[in-house]
Amino acid sequence: MDSKTTHSERTAVYYTLGCKLNFAETSAIGKLLYANGFRTAQPGEKADICVINTCTVTDLADKKCRQAIRRIGKLHPEAFMVVTGCYAQLKPTEVSRIEGVDLVLGAEQKLDILKYIDHIDKHEEKIGGEVVTSAFKDIRSFAPSCSADDRTRHFLKVQDGCDYFCTYCTIPFARGRSRNGSIASMVEQAEDVVRKGGKEIVLTGVNIGDFGKTTNETFIDLIHALDEVEGIARYRISSLEPDLISDETIDFVANSRRFAPHFHIPLQSGSDTVLKLMHRRYDTAFFRYKIERILKEIPDAFIGVDVIVGMRGETDELFEDAKAFLDSLNITHLHVFSYSERPGTLALKIPGAVDPQIKHWRSQELIAMSDKKQNAFYEAHIGKPAEVLFEHTRKGGKMYGFTENYIKTEISYRSQLANTVCHVTLGGWNADKTALTVVDNDID
Repeated sequence: MDSKTTHSERTAVYYTLGCKLNFAETSAIGKLLYANGFRTAQPGEKADICVINTCTVTDLADKKCRQAIRRIGKLHPEAFMVVTGCYAQLKPTEVSRIEGVDLVLGAEQKLDILKYIDHIDKHEEKIGGEVVTSAFKDIRSFAPSCSADDRTRHFLKVQDGCDYFCTYCTIPFARGRSRNGSIASMVEQAEDVVRKGGKEIVLTGVNIGDFGKTTNETFIDLIHALDEVEGIARYRISSLEPDLISDETIDFVANSRRFAPHFHIPLQSGSDTVLKLMHRRYDTAFFRYKIERILKEIPDAFIGVDVIVGMRGETDELFEDAKAFLDSLNITHLHVFSYSERPGTLALKIPGAVDPQIKHWRSQELIAMSDKKQNAFYEAHIGKPAEVLFEHTRKGGKMYGFTENYIKTEISYRSQLANTVCHVTLGGWNADKTALTVVDNDID
C-alpha cells in the first residue's frame, strides 16, 4: 500500500467501544486510512475494510465486543476485518477465532495499521485471523490522537498507559506503562482544533495526571500551556487520580481563563479496608481533603466520582461504611460500576466474592444517591447566570448544551446558536427532568 491511488476506490467503516480515548484513537486510524485512499463508507454501502476498536474493562464489555464483531461481519461479509483495542491486546487468540476476523492488532501496532494491510482480500479458507501484538512491557509508543464529538467538543489524547496496577484492573496489561507526547505537540493539536472550528477540548488518557513521565514535563505545565491557546472556549479534564490532584492544579483551574470547574475523580470505594484491598494510593481522609479543597476554591464545581461496588472482600458492613462516606461528601454525581472478575488480576486471590444480586442492589443504592445529589446540584443553580456552549445536535425541535460546570441545558432549536457560547440564565427542569431550560430572552 505505497500510494493513495492503490486503494483510491476503497471504503472503510469504523466501530468503537469503550472510553473516549478509544474514540480518539479510532479517529487517528481513520485519518491514516483516509490519507492512503480509503473513504468512509456511506450508510448502506458495503465496506472493503472494517476497523473495530475494542474495550475490556468488564466481562460485559468483552461480550459486547464479540457481539459487535459478529454483527459488523454480517453487515460487511466481504470486508477485511481488523480488530484492535484493549480486548484485542489482552485476548488476541480469542478474538482471532471469531468468525470474520482477518487481523488482530495489539496496542503497540494499532496506529501502525498501514504496515499490516498490504492486501485486504478475504481468504475464506483461512481459519482464524492473523495476530500481531506485543507484550505489555513492550508497549512503548505514543501516537497523537484527537477525535470530534458533534463538531463542538474534541477529545485530545494527552497520555496513555498506567503504572498503578490496582488489583481489580487489567488496563496496565492492555495499554502498557504510562507515557505521553510532548507539550508542544499537544499545543499544536489544540491549535488544529481551533482551525477546524472546535470550541471545547476534553483531555483524555488512562492516567492523565501522570503526564510528563516520558518527556520530563508535568501535568501542570501542560494545562498552563494549553490555557494560552487562543480560540478554545474551554477545556475539561476527563479524570484525575486523587493522589495526582495537586493543590497547584486546583488553584490553577480556579483562576484559569479556559479550564472548566469540572472534576472527574476515581474514588473506587468509600471504605479504607476495600481501598487497601484494591491497592489504591490514598485513604478516605485524603479523598475528603481533596474534595473540600476543590470546593473551597471553586464552590460551584461539578465533581463526578467513580465507585466500584461488589469488590471481593466488600462485606455488607464495609459497603455501608462506603455508602455513608459517599453520602457525607458534597459531590455532584457518582459513576457506579459493578466489580467484574478479570483474569490475571490480583483481586482473584482475595476471598469473599460478592453475589451478583447483591452487587446489583448495591449499585442501585448508589445510583439513587447519585440522582439525589445531582438533582440538588442542578436545582441550586436555577435562576443563576451561566455560560452555555450549545451543540449542533437537534432532537425533537430542541438543542442542548452544557454550562462550564457541566449542567445540561435545553432550548428550542436555533441553528445560529450551534457551536457558540451564550450568556444565559438557567430556568427550571425540562419536561423529562434531564436538563435545565434556558430563559430564551437572556441569550445575547
